Amino acid sequence: YTLSLHDALPIYVDVIGGDNHMKPHRFFTLVLLLFLFSVCCISPTFAASDMPRLVDAANLLSAEEKTELLNKLDEISNRQQMDIVVVTVDSLEGASAMQYADNFYDMHGYGFGTEKDGVLFLISMEERDWYITTTGYGITAFTDAGLEYLSEQFLNDLSTGAYATAFTIFAELCDDFITQARNGNPYDISFAEESFAFARNFGIAFGIAFLLSLLITESMKRKLKNVHYQAAADNYIKKGSMQMIQKSDLFLYQNVNRRKKVKNNTNVSHASGSHTSSSGRMHGGRGGKF
Repeated sequence: YTLSLHDALPIYVDVIGGDNHMKPHRFFTLVLLLFLFSVCCISPTFAASDMPRLVDAANLLSAEEKTELLNKLDEISNRQQMDIVVVTVDSLEGASAMQYADNFYDMHGYGFGTEKDGVLFLISMEERDWYITTTGYGITAFTDAGLEYLSEQFLNDLSTGAYATAFTIFAELCDDFITQARNGNPYDISFAEESFAFARNFGIAFGIAFLLSLLITESMKRKLKNVHYQAAADNYIKKGSMQMIQKSDLFLYQNVNRRKKVKNNTNVSHASGSHTSSSGRMHGGRGGKF
């Protein structure tokens, strides 16, 4: 509902026509307040960006996969109040993966709040580049160590062409990382060191238990007086009880296991905390080849 000046004019006439006259400056104050109230009532709530959170320009996903992934990205983004975006393109158009991802995020208005909180996952099929750019609180939630761990989880699926699986892993881990950061414990080197310390302590405990069991079994073995070590199996056969008149070696079968050799990700670029995009906004990030 909106209120125009023509709608307000009869109110003015009625008021000044009564016993209590309203002064002109009070009338204009009333009109101004009514105008501001009408603007507040009819103003819609705009999203952080008019662009969808999934832009599959390279057509890597089926229609069903696109719908499912977009719903997941929207649900997590709105619940966490951070934009989680996936973009696929055929070419970087001469830019680096970092520049393209940063500029795409900034130019299309992604991000929640004044700091534009969010994270964008870019895939370019031209040179098989990937890059994750973070902004605002995304820089806090996704540390260098966290981005390294995150990429390790989806790179194998990305390399084999399981794009829907890779993007789903990315979205779900983003949800976990943001929750962990909001709880005051973002995934960082210290978190990784705690995991390593747990593994180290477990290894020490396992080693001690193994040594104790070895000592116990050796002690039991020594009590077996009538058992002696034999270097060859023929010592267990009674002499003259078996004669071999013919022998031959036959090749029965061959079993070959093939495994795909994981590419050495030597082209990974490490963001040193944060950098400034061409628009002047601070970004964090990490990228490489797949």
